[in-house]
Amino acid sequence: MDEDSGVRGLLERRAAAMRAGDAESLAADYLPDAVTFTLAPPLQHTAPEVTDADALRSWFATFDSPVDVVIRDLEVVEEGDVAFCHSLNRMSAVPKGASEAFELWYRHTVGLRRVDGVWRIAHEHESTPFHMDGGFRAAVDLQP
Repeated sequence: MDEDSGVRGLLERRAAAMRAGDAESLAADYLPDAVTFTLAPPLQHTAPEVTDADALRSWFATFDSPVDVVIRDLEVVEEGDVAFCHSLNRMSAVPKGASEAFELWYRHTVGLRRVDGVWRIAHEHESTPFHMDGGFRAAVDLQP
C-alpha cells in the first residue's frame, strides 16, 4: 500500500459521502481548529461552522439530486504526520427547482494532520479561476 493511501482513502471516502449526503462523516473529517476557504461565501470558514453537520444537511437540501464529486489528477505529498494534496474536482447536482444538473470544475487543495493515527483536515481551499478581462466573472465553464 502506498504511503499516501490513507490520505487518498480519506478523499475518496469524502467524495462518496458527498454523493450519499452523509453530513456527519464529512464534518467529522475536520480538526476542531480547521480553516476552510470554500466556493461559497464568506471568505473563510472556521469552527464551529466547519464541523457543523446541520449546516451541511441544509446545503444538501438545496438540491433535488445527490451531489456528485469526481476527483481528478490527485497529487499527495506526505511527511510524517503532515500531508498536502491538490486536485481538480468536478461537482454536479440538480439545484432545487431546476430541470437539469450544473457541472463545475474547481481547484481543491487540502492540508492534513495525522492525529492518533487518523488523517484529519486542518485546511481546505476550493477555488475557481476568474476572467481577468475586467469582467471578473468566475470561469465556471472550464474543463481539464
